[in-house]
Amino acid sequence: MAVKNNPLSSIEVSGPIPAHLARSVIEESLRNAILDGRLPCGTAIRQQALASLFGVSRMPVREALRQLEAQGLLQVVQHKGAVVAPLIEDDALQTYELRLLLEAQALCLSLPLLTEADFETAAGYIEALEAETDLSRTGTLNRQFHQALYCKAPNKKLLALIDAGLIEEERFLRFNLEQMNLGKLCQDDHRALLRHARSRDIEACINELERHLQRGVKAITHYLDSQKPKQP
Repeated sequence: MAVKNNPLSSIEVSGPIPAHLARSVIEESLRNAILDGRLPCGTAIRQQALASLFGVSRMPVREALRQLEAQGLLQVVQHKGAVVAPLIEDDALQTYELRLLLEAQALCLSLPLLTEADFETAAGYIEALEAETDLSRTGTLNRQFHQALYCKAPNKKLLALIDAGLIEEERFLRFNLEQMNLGKLCQDDHRALLRHARSRDIEACINELERHLQRGVKAITHYLDSQKPKQP
């Protein structure tokens, strides 16, 4: 009799987890497994299996799954429960339109408060992106660069919404950056964005951000078109 493969077998748990850390540990472990592909799209995530794996009750498991659903990494499907979401949704283009509004507002709020140390941090992420050969790390560094420019915005709810969009993009980039061939173009965009930020030119920053996100829109459009069934 064949033994069913356990999708959670790739997740390692090191010893007992303190109760107050259970939700965050489960959330981070699942997020990493989804982002690096160990838990592929469509994988069903069972609450009881997770609770047994981490040695906790189902309450922190439910809380972690709700957080990942809010970040767009999980979907709740009838009769299946929580499943790993597709790499990209059909409404992704609308998401990019919303991202521009949110990230432009974050720039307006954060830019006047950024210090030279913040700019150096952002520049460091660009250098790391230029040198990175592991495409699984590129999406993470891209997200960290943008977060470095938005980090001083005092509206935490705004930052949480932006992070959700960046995490969605990170996952897409991990699996599609090579065929999109966007690496060098993205760094040119990032350098221009950082240059305008250092000059405290908010209008130029927002214009550059719009151009940068439009590249993402083109890549997403190409990807969605490639997934459509071929006409006979």
